[in-house]
Amino acid sequence: MFGYVVIVGISSLIGMGISGKLKSKFAHYSKVPLGSGMSGAEVAKKMMDHFGIYDVNIVQGKGMLTDHYNPQTKTVSLSPAVFNGRSIASAAVAAHECGHVVQHAEAYSMLTMRSNLVPLVQMSSKLQQLLFFAMVAGLASGIFGNIFMIVLLATFGITALFSLVTLPVEFDASNRALAWIEDAGIAHGAELDGAKDSLWWAAMTYVAKAMSSLVLFLFILLQMMGGRN
Repeated sequence: MFGYVVIVGISSLIGMGISGKLKSKFAHYSKVPLGSGMSGAEVAKKMMDHFGIYDVNIVQGKGMLTDHYNPQTKTVSLSPAVFNGRSIASAAVAAHECGHVVQHAEAYSMLTMRSNLVPLVQMSSKLQQLLFFAMVAGLASGIFGNIFMIVLLATFGITALFSLVTLPVEFDASNRALAWIEDAGIAHGAELDGAKDSLWWAAMTYVAKAMSSLVLFLFILLQMMGGRN
């Protein structure tokens, strides 16, 4: 249990550090105006028009860095700073989310796999909470101990798999976004470099989550192997 707490603590600190860096980068590039003067919403609309996608809605969400694409409702939700912003950061984030839209339209295999894993991840998250409650209550002992560890390992395995599958999805969306931004003349030179820097740090948040999930999975696996030995 102590080892688990240590791993979670270290992972949380790393995640907080990267998240802080991302917010700092976003704040910096949000102050750098886009030469074309387009807002994030306009960039998103132009990119989807370029790819012939007309059945996806672009809406203004709430909060900061809450931007996402929902394939079920076919909606791109952009945070107020991105939706209304006319900066390098706004253009980069908006184009990245539209990168997911293009992935969906082209049935990108890794996005399909991630979408299929979502129900399993949600179930695993709930199971993990119940299992940890059982562990604290001392119910995970004796014959139930082995079953407990197997189920716990399976839930962490699903979480780790989801995090790993997410990586190529996010990197591919960023690559699509940056290529289109350059080809469409939305940004060049220093502006394009700023967009790359913004999206790179955004990607690092997913890398940190993936590493954390994988380490936790391996920790549980080693605990099982140690128990058997």
